[in-house]
Amino acid sequence: MFIQQLANGLSVGSVYALMAVGYALIYSLMNFTNFAHSITVTIGAFTTFFFLTYAMQDLLAGIIAGIIAAALLAAVIEFVAYRPLLKRNARRVYLMIIGLGISVMGDNLIIIAFSGRFRIFPVNFPSESIKIMGANVGLVDMLIFLVSMISLLVVELIIRKTKLGLAIRSAAFSLEATSLMGVDTFKLILSIFLIAGSLAGVAGTLLGAKYTAYPSLGTFYTNKAFICAVFGGLGSLPGAVVGALVLGVSEAMISAYVSTSLRDLFAYFLLIVILLIRPSGLMGKSSEDKA
Repeated sequence: MFIQQLANGLSVGSVYALMAVGYALIYSLMNFTNFAHSITVTIGAFTTFFFLTYAMQDLLAGIIAGIIAAALLAAVIEFVAYRPLLKRNARRVYLMIIGLGISVMGDNLIIIAFSGRFRIFPVNFPSESIKIMGANVGLVDMLIFLVSMISLLVVELIIRKTKLGLAIRSAAFSLEATSLMGVDTFKLILSIFLIAGSLAGVAGTLLGAKYTAYPSLGTFYTNKAFICAVFGGLGSLPGAVVGALVLGVSEAMISAYVSTSLRDLFAYFLLIVILLIRPSGLMGKSSEDKA
């Protein structure tokens, strides 16, 4: 049972990591938490569902469609909602508030447009399992973990090996200084939202394929991802990944050995503890203006 729960925890934790890294990327540049991140996860799942239902039953093509839709939505949110406030040099707390409004509005618009019922993908991941150290580990969990880790690795390579990544790393230290060096910071911010939206799209499609697609999918799971980002340190990409894997495995073990009803309670208890003991998180740095 331990091996099975470990595999399940790593699978769920890797999806948390996709969303938590999106939070961390945006926070590292703009010093605010993008709560509108949740709607991009939901749109990724719903786009994949409708693509598989009405276009073609090819899971890979559906995942790509979900990623594109989520990335484009993230870019639209940045351009329409956040950029006007950034141009007026508004306080970061106002951006956080508008993000919360977009999240709630998005969930309700999806319910109005598509109803609140759960939707099962017509094409599912393989249901087979393989034996590892005597335990039956689901192939779906291994595939989710693999896809998530590859996606995170691609983002890491972009940040470490490209000119865009150099600009992102520079802006993480000082967005103003990066602007003085000739970098178009608005294009850079848009690029960050596209990357975060793409990761949210991957997360949404994986969650929809493993479970179902429903209007509050993004809200429920991005709340957990936010806890992971805080636990690892807001603005720290490695911290977001570590926090996500720790939370995913911890929830799986608590569900198996203690009680499923305590799983969510543990996540929020962890958030409170880390804020009381180390507000900057495991790998984060202190900041005077946290949102």
